[in-house]
Amino acid sequence: MHISPDAPDALDSALANVVGTGDDFLERIGARVRRARAQRGMTRKRLAKQSGVSERHLAELEAGRGNVSIRLLRHVAIALDVAVASLVADACEADVGLQLVEAFLRRLSPQQIVGAHHVLERHFGTLDRDDRDARIALVGLRGAGKSTLGKRLAERRGVPFIELDERIQARSGLSLESIFDLYGQAGFRRFERQALDEVFETERAFVLATSGSIVADPQTYGLVLARCRTVWLRAAPAEHMARVIAQGDMRPMADNREAMADLEAILTHRADLYARADVVFDTSGHDVDDAVGALEGAIDDRQKA
Repeated sequence: MHISPDAPDALDSALANVVGTGDDFLERIGARVRRARAQRGMTRKRLAKQSGVSERHLAELEAGRGNVSIRLLRHVAIALDVAVASLVADACEADVGLQLVEAFLRRLSPQQIVGAHHVLERHFGTLDRDDRDARIALVGLRGAGKSTLGKRLAERRGVPFIELDERIQARSGLSLESIFDLYGQAGFRRFERQALDEVFETERAFVLATSGSIVADPQTYGLVLARCRTVWLRAAPAEHMARVIAQGDMRPMADNREAMADLEAILTHRADLYARADVVFDTSGHDVDDAVGALEGAIDDRQKA
């Protein structure tokens, strides 16, 4: 559920008596905001710009200090493209059945959650396994090798290679940076979902390179997991950074220490999400020829399982 800026002010009165009931509650809210921001790869500066909430106030919010108003929290939620309820979840009642399922899943390891997803998909899904196996989706941070290995893997399998970011830009007529500046996180997610739906409608088999932050959108990422054989391409943080710089992006050099800290935080907060992929493949220390062969082998082995 997404709450628009002109949602009724009843939300303020409905939750006003909840926020501020204890430091632990505020700390949980702060941790959820911090995690959501890291999963989306957003800096605090960008979140401040898109939410209209100052960086100082965001820092206080993420640290669990002070009594944040529901109105400001709503602005932050809109900029992050999450429901306010997800930030104050323990104060909101949910469907009992969903609560039981969620409580059960929380006791599982990331690998067990992947298994549970496969069981649900097998019993309740509608996609044929052969169709799913013909679609390979690569997830992971920029610099993991999604484009380089994806192109080579597509050639070996005789299928199209698709860069989802390129499809998003083609649909919108805008650069990714312009999409974020004009429409924010929520606008980008809309274009991303539309581009993904178009790929599924027009292509039966492919290798798809997704955006690094696709895992932060539960519905879109869930669709990828359900309809594609999904591979997490991972690498050590230093190797991610080196590859991004080698691609010509010198922005990380502006403050290498801070950039590396942000990169490590993003990896930490997305790790459980990336781990939901069918295959986890570490590209660190591999040359391209060795890596693409080993990657295809790992995918084939998983398909036979």
